[in-house]
Amino acid sequence: QVQTVESGGGLVQAGGSLRLSCAASGRTFSRHTMGWFRQAPGKEREFVATITYTGGTTYYADSVKGRFTISRDNAKNTVYLQMNSLKPEDTAVYYCAASPLVVPRLEADFGSWGQGTQVTVSS
Repeated sequence: QVQTVESGGGLVQAGGSLRLSCAASGRTFSRHTMGWFRQAPGKEREFVATITYTGGTTYYADSVKGRFTISRDNAKNTVYLQMNSLKPEDTAVYYCAASPLVVPRLEADFGSWGQGTQVTVSS
């Protein structure tokens, strides 16, 4: 079982950058695909990015492609989300989650949700 704790959120101006971290506990971290999701006020939670357990394959939502980069360090049990060229519409609570599937296709395929970290982008 993997447990996750997100950090690194904050307030940033449009065009700025932030790096989120997700520290995971559990000896099976390296065998889980990890994902970042976000939920803006009044909206449903949406997929942002995933990375397979080896780090060899990543997927991104179209809205963040080219601006965000997901990565992981299995030795540190940590997954990162580097966010560049931030826009006000990126404002949301960002969540980290884990999936035992190699290619999870649904949000329901993820578990071990963290408490989230708030990202606010001012215009």
